[in-house]
Amino acid sequence: MDATTPKTEAEGHSHIVRPAEMEWQKTPFPGCEAKTLLMDRNTGLVTSLIRMAPGSILPDHEHVKIEQTYVIEGKLVDKEGPAAGLEVGPGEYVWREAGSRHVAWAPEGAVLIGMFQVPNKFFDAEGRAKDASGEDWDAVWGHALKD
Repeated sequence: MDATTPKTEAEGHSHIVRPAEMEWQKTPFPGCEAKTLLMDRNTGLVTSLIRMAPGSILPDHEHVKIEQTYVIEGKLVDKEGPAAGLEVGPGEYVWREAGSRHVAWAPEGAVLIGMFQVPNKFFDAEGRAKDASGEDWDAVWGHALKD
């Protein structure tokens, strides 16, 4: 498993991640930045701290497996999709079923923790699936769905 903070003396048991000491990483989505707290490239397990500027959008994406989101600040709104208009605010938690698809919007900005069993598939204008880094989803994460 990867984390972007140094290993501690408790390696192999407990791994402390200090987000305050980490740099925000840009994403392909304007106004959206992330700090990866945990990533297991073999299984696809990812936990990220996500910051969205006011008005920013996470475009059309599919939750390949269950996704969990806890909103720390601001508000996350389903802009498009089956739950259009759903709002999740500070201190609230939402989880989404595998295969669900939507567009998420942060009208006033937001800070949240996202927990993914496998990273989301984001769809470009041609319908190709990309990951949150802009890479081909199947090439990077397809192995995580094979048993």
